[in-house]
Amino acid sequence: MTRTGGFQDDDFWTGFYDFLFTEQRHTQAEELLDASPLLAFPAGARVLDLCCGPGVFTVPLALRGYDVTGVDLSTAMLDLARKRTADAGARVTYVRADARAYEAPGRFDVVLNMFTSFGYFEDPADNARVLRTMYTCLAPGGTLLLDLAGKELLARKVTPPKVVRRGDDLLVQTDTVLDDWARLRSDWVLVRGERVTRATLVWFVYSAVELRRLVREAGFGRVEVFGGFDGRPYDENAERLVLRAVREG
Repeated sequence: MTRTGGFQDDDFWTGFYDFLFTEQRHTQAEELLDASPLLAFPAGARVLDLCCGPGVFTVPLALRGYDVTGVDLSTAMLDLARKRTADAGARVTYVRADARAYEAPGRFDVVLNMFTSFGYFEDPADNARVLRTMYTCLAPGGTLLLDLAGKELLARKVTPPKVVRRGDDLLVQTDTVLDDWARLRSDWVLVRGERVTRATLVWFVYSAVELRRLVREAGFGRVEVFGGFDGRPYDENAERLVLRAVREG
């Protein structure tokens, strides 16, 4: 049996890669960029994809003519992103950096943080530092787009263990609510033949009200919350918690 150390461990990302980053997810990113009014940026916009992973959004953004920088802490994911970028004939700047400490003051018109890539630091102050990084990296008038599974949505979906089969591989995911809904723990068990890999992720979960407050405390103004990339309201029909905010000064 192998145990990985969670989101800061490259063994986690490589071991569970086939389940985390399916071709369907790459296709979904393409479709969102084609259809979403929230992802329609001015031509030539400078875009920071913070926690970019293997380039799910960075590559198609670059192919659409944006000036894209992808930042991630995982060397393995950045290597995969670079390969995907080269294969697509795109141009992206990739930087290995901690999201709490990356510095590019005023460099970007747009900062993206996609697919629930926020809230994974154990200290809430560190998650606030990530928001401050996003604010600092934006030029005045720049836009933050933050996408995650909101607490209201998770409350509908935390169920008995979820089983996913991909070929002969089997993944069992069990979610547990912690600290009166402040955090969620997700225990993963991946069975590949005789090999069993286990991993545990713990992250903070946010309601729309909580996330809006944190974003405002980081300095942002004009904060809007949507229930999906189509711009629908964040209500009982919401599919995601998508927050859009502007650096006004």
